[in-house]
Amino acid sequence: MLAFELAQRFRKTRSEQRFISFISMSSTIGIALGCFVLIVLLSVMNGFEKELTSRILSVVPHGELYSKSESGIENLDAQLYRLSQDSRIASVTPYTGITGMLQSKGELKAISVTGIPVNSVSDKYAERVTSEDWQRFSTQKNGLIVGKGIFASMDLNIGDIVQILIPQTTQDLTFKAPRSITLSISGVLSVGGELDNQLGLMHLETASEAIGISSKSQGIQFTLNDPFSSYDTMRDIGYSYPQAVYMSDWTRTQGHLYNDIQLVRAVVYIALTLVIAVACFNIVSSLVMAVRDKQAAIAILKTMGATDRLIRNTFVLQGVINGVIGITVGVVLALLVAPNLSEIVRFIEVAIGIEILSGDIYFIDFLPSDLHWQDVVVTVVVAMFLSVGATIYPAQKAAKVSPSSALH
Repeated sequence: MLAFELAQRFRKTRSEQRFISFISMSSTIGIALGCFVLIVLLSVMNGFEKELTSRILSVVPHGELYSKSESGIENLDAQLYRLSQDSRIASVTPYTGITGMLQSKGELKAISVTGIPVNSVSDKYAERVTSEDWQRFSTQKNGLIVGKGIFASMDLNIGDIVQILIPQTTQDLTFKAPRSITLSISGVLSVGGELDNQLGLMHLETASEAIGISSKSQGIQFTLNDPFSSYDTMRDIGYSYPQAVYMSDWTRTQGHLYNDIQLVRAVVYIALTLVIAVACFNIVSSLVMAVRDKQAAIAILKTMGATDRLIRNTFVLQGVINGVIGITVGVVLALLVAPNLSEIVRFIEVAIGIEILSGDIYFIDFLPSDLHWQDVVVTVVVAMFLSVGATIYPAQKAAKVSPSSALH
């Protein structure tokens, strides 16, 4: 193809073209850097979203219905069977929730304890507890599993006797002494982040008895096939439920994490797309200067019969070559780094002795990465579109060069 051969020849550097070559190279480096960082950061956002789903949403229920009545859920077994037939629901679990103060060795700490049917509950809780602790918890009716943050901050040990103080409300809003439950520490729950400092597990029967639930449970927890449909699904189920109940879903309690991830993803994409766009503006600068420098050559080509289309295609290809080189280098580097980012960051943490993500603050203690090919494709398409768009004005300017004025 003649246009490609001309574009390759025009890209060759002579001593008087060093500045043009430098600008052209900077545009290539800018595009490569923008594509590399964009793909890597999108992979990190995908990793956070994956860990949110596999860690937080494996323990936090996707949705909840809890009774407005103090007696609890009516006709529990029949309702569990009816709800389990819904194709949107993966599993349903009865529960009783208690919020109070954990007291041990003269210390108090707020805790949110969930009473669960230990023998029939799914593995979502057991996966976050060691098998030894779960076996011990299963055989102790007054057993209590606490988050590892609570376990560490209160200096607890397996087998310690603790108390949970439950506030009591009265009709006339007067103060009443809290109710106390005596339990034994059976194990440690590890989820990550803030949840380790507030969660606890106990037996459903013990929890229901402690707060005066006459039925089997205070509410029902839902695990959905699509957790991101929880808002609409829970309202659909709640509004049609035959008993007066309160509705809740994970987007209300933990949704800020997902919203933060999506917001950062959008900001990262916009910012780094602008970085690629700025790099492409250097293509405009280098091509405009190249057109000015090559006016005589363009004029000679036109006198030899070159059409405006050939000249236009030549300079478009010259700019596209820079874009393709930059995109290729950036994508290849990203494909090498993104899948191994967690190991690279962990090595850097060990080398410099600094912890980038603390498990006490974030819900994970490592930098996750999950490369999606659609992110790579979208990045390549956007970068290529910007690269081609940057060549249009200089190519048009080259096509309008007048042979008579240029050779004069």
